Amino acid sequence: MGKIAFIFPGQGSQFVGMGQNLIDHKQDIQAVFKTADEQLGYGLSNIMLNGPEEMLKRTENTQPALLTMSVAVLEALKAYDITPDYVAGHSLGEYSALVCAKSLSFEEAVYAVRQRGLFMEAAVPAGEGAMAAILGMDRDLLQEVTEAVSNNGDAVQLANLNCPGQIVISGTAEGVHKASELAKEKGAKRAIPLQVSGPFHSSLMKPAAEKLTKVLDEITISEAKVPVIANVTADVVTDATQIKEKLIEQVYSPVLWEDTVRRLLDLGVDTFIEVGAGNVLSGLVRKVERRVNVYAISDIESIEAMVTKLKGE
Repeated sequence: MGKIAFIFPGQGSQFVGMGQNLIDHKQDIQAVFKTADEQLGYGLSNIMLNGPEEMLKRTENTQPALLTMSVAVLEALKAYDITPDYVAGHSLGEYSALVCAKSLSFEEAVYAVRQRGLFMEAAVPAGEGAMAAILGMDRDLLQEVTEAVSNNGDAVQLANLNCPGQIVISGTAEGVHKASELAKEKGAKRAIPLQVSGPFHSSLMKPAAEKLTKVLDEITISEAKVPVIANVTADVVTDATQIKEKLIEQVYSPVLWEDTVRRLLDLGVDTFIEVGAGNVLSGLVRKVERRVNVYAISDIESIEAMVTKLKGE
């Protein structure tokens, strides 16, 4: 059997009610939710389980909620003796990956991502930044488009390189609009504006990165016990200092997700397990390489079905 990677979802995968199934089946998982509430000083778990959706969708809630969900699934997985050879996460999911790799404690990670969410919200006034998904365009060509628009004074850049033909751009509202139009002129199939509250993973997020640096200075980052593929380089990191640097850069740098998947494939991974809410990353992995085993686990049923297949019972 080849190697296993655990991958962890980022913003956009959240849904009201996430985690309820785990709590219903395993009482001890309640402790994960309780820890999150205690660390943050408010009822995050209530927002996760009961909504309203508007509250859950606020970045400063979404980020700790998705981390908590992934950690709850990891907790449920402990009973089955399945461990990863590598871990990676999409944007916010990198923090879940680092908790899995024992580089961050859950207590400190949930606090850090709540702060990260607040800083990202505050970095750019509402309405001034935007993001859009560009479909059916080569990354080099799209890079030229964003550079042309940025050089004319409207900042925009590649933000999430998700899979072939799906790249998210981010920047000023005007920059994203102009780049979307230019991309379509140059052959992109579609440009879809995203419902996000800010221009994440763009240079406009540098003020958030500066504030995040102070938060990360206060918490303990240890050497990773499992190799982590960093978003900003798509390379393996285990060193604590490097992990911290990459988390800061990640706020204003592109998420190299397609490259991350290819790196994991090169390292011999043939089984990808998406740990947490939703199955967005599973779809992206399949678009990079169809012939791998991909599982998305978010409740007891999906965990048990995966275990049965992996253990070949």
